[in-house]
Amino acid sequence: MSDILLVLNAGSSSIKFALYEAHTEPTQDHLICEGGIGSLGHCPHHKVVDRHGATVHEAYLPEGAGHDDAIAALIGWIEQRFPDQRIAAAGHRVVHGGDLFDAPAHIDAGVIEQLRSFIPLAPLHQPHSVAAIEALAKLHPKLPQVACFDTAFHHHLPPVATWFALPRELTAQGVRRYGFHGISYEYIASQLPTVAGQEIADGRVVVGHLGAGASMCAMHARKSIATSMGFTALDGLMMGSRTGVLDPGVVLYLLQQKGMTPDAISDLLYRQSGLLGVSSISDDMRTLLASDDPRAEEAIALFVYRIGRELGSLAAALGGLDALVFTAGIGERAPEIRRRVCAQAAWLGVVLDGHANANLSGAGRISSDESKVAVWVIPTDEDLMIACQVWRLVDGGRPA
Repeated sequence: MSDILLVLNAGSSSIKFALYEAHTEPTQDHLICEGGIGSLGHCPHHKVVDRHGATVHEAYLPEGAGHDDAIAALIGWIEQRFPDQRIAAAGHRVVHGGDLFDAPAHIDAGVIEQLRSFIPLAPLHQPHSVAAIEALAKLHPKLPQVACFDTAFHHHLPPVATWFALPRELTAQGVRRYGFHGISYEYIASQLPTVAGQEIADGRVVVGHLGAGASMCAMHARKSIATSMGFTALDGLMMGSRTGVLDPGVVLYLLQQKGMTPDAISDLLYRQSGLLGVSSISDDMRTLLASDDPRAEEAIALFVYRIGRELGSLAAALGGLDALVFTAGIGERAPEIRRRVCAQAAWLGVVLDGHANANLSGAGRISSDESKVAVWVIPTDEDLMIACQVWRLVDGGRPA
């Protein structure tokens, strides 16, 4: 009997997963299959593809099925599909690790309680990660489970990059900048020497993780120096349905003058704002780019403008810029957004190779030879990064 590693990423209305061969350092070649169950609570759709993208399973769960049902259906499908393979360990993407976790952690009852304490800091994500962990533990109580944290990559930011200008008592209580998307940034950092060369990897690099959730990270020698997200995953860039940076006075105004409740404001900031709120059309960049509605263009313009502002801030934090990297859904698959961002960054010496940008598939350089800043696209792979972290922790980094 051979073993497999399970990677889980639980969201508010979906559970994504991937299976990898176990007991060897995972690479993309060790991916067995991946997929997810979406539209939880409504009409859940379960789809699985192999490493080449071919569909190997597609079905619907009963209407109204939730996270526990999805985990049970997923594990049942895995055990039926791979009867001669045992799940050796499971790794979970956990958005918030607070001050406590700077590396992946074996999950036990104490860790689960600590993860619960961070729910107010990541209300869109943290409750569902905990729910997935507990649902899997009910099915397989002895299965080793590992929490992999989006905050861990930023855990050793310079102290000044973590402070808010608040009374020290609040800082001591954990009110500080944490940063997110760390699993993605760690993966990009691991790929930089191979894709862009050691000189770039050791230099001053800004990575833009641009997707439905969006952030940017300044790296020096592949370590996080500054990042756009802060205390929660609301801060920084404009996102699909999240505001990004916002004058806190707006929240006070909504509370005091508009009589909104905290729950209503939370829903506004997390689910009704960003590209969706500005455009009144969609939170999907593909839809907005295809639209001729002027509101769609205004939303795109604001998205690009915020990226340009943040890029300038992060370049200042680094004391200069050697390379810019695009990743995640929009960063990897929206050449028009990359074109606009690079045009806005001309003051930094960025010169785009239009042909390379428009025709790129996969990883590659999209800046011209005369560009003072090298610009790259590197597809991220958070599932693979989690699988590697689980392998290192469970197997001790030793191939079987």
